[in-house]
Amino acid sequence: MIQTQELKSPWEIVHMDWVKALPPGGDRSFNACLKLVDRYVKTQMLLPCDKDDTDMRIAIMRWKGSISQTGLFHNIMSNRDPKFTSALWKNSHDLFGTKLTFSTAYHPQSDGVTERMIEIYKKLSEDSLLMADN
Repeated sequence: MIQTQELKSPWEIVHMDWVKALPPGGDRSFNACLKLVDRYVKTQMLLPCDKDDTDMRIAIMRWKGSISQTGLFHNIMSNRDPKFTSALWKNSHDLFGTKLTFSTAYHPQSDGVTERMIEIYKKLSEDSLLMADN
C-alpha cells in the first residue's frame, strides 16, 4: 500500500488533483489548474488549464510542465477523474514507466494533504480577488 512505502527523495510519489471553478485570469483566462503535490516534502506545483481541456491536452501539459523541473515521477496518485483513467493517460504512463495509482476522492488517508492544499489555494484566490476589487 502506498501509505507505508518508504520515500527516498522528492518527486518520487506525487498526488495529482484538480483545482476547479477558479475565477478566470491571465491572457488565456484559465479557470482551473492541475495540482501536483510531492509526498516527500509537500512541495506543490500548479499547472494552469481550462476545466474543459481534453485528456490529450492535460497529458501534454503535465509532461511539458513538470518533467523539466522534477524529472519523471515513480508513482502518481490521483482520484478516478475520467481524464486520468483514459487509455491515452494509461498508455503514456506505461511508455514512461511510471505507476498510476487511484484513490477515492476526498479520502483523507490517501489524499488529505492534496485536498487541504486545494482548500487553502481556493481561499487565497478568493481573498486576492476581493483585495483587487477594493
